[in-house]
Amino acid sequence: MLISYDIDGTMEFGDPPGPVTVEMVKKARELGFIVGSCSDRSLSAQQALWDRHNLEVDFVSLKHTLSDIMAKFEATKYCHIGDRDLDFQFATMAGFDFLWMHEAESEPWLQWGNGDGTNHATAG
Repeated sequence: MLISYDIDGTMEFGDPPGPVTVEMVKKARELGFIVGSCSDRSLSAQQALWDRHNLEVDFVSLKHTLSDIMAKFEATKYCHIGDRDLDFQFATMAGFDFLWMHEAESEPWLQWGNGDGTNHATAG
């Protein structure tokens, strides 16, 4: 399974900060998820943030290229977590499920390995 995180408004180290913590991303990696970011920030800026927080990620990408991430990584589930309508738009256009950043606070990916195939893509 693959999770893509927006940064600003989504991650605790974003500007503005969001509810998704570094520990949540680490937990997803420990469970075997493919993790990375798709943001408006440049690729080097995204990578620098992950490096600063000692987090190894599998990819950094611009959010309008989510479909390239799907083509590059084989997974049973693809999900993008973000805070704006634009995140929702790019995620669903690429065939990703989508979670609003406040939905991610409960770490629903902890259940995905248990067969919860719920599609969380909803507008607004």
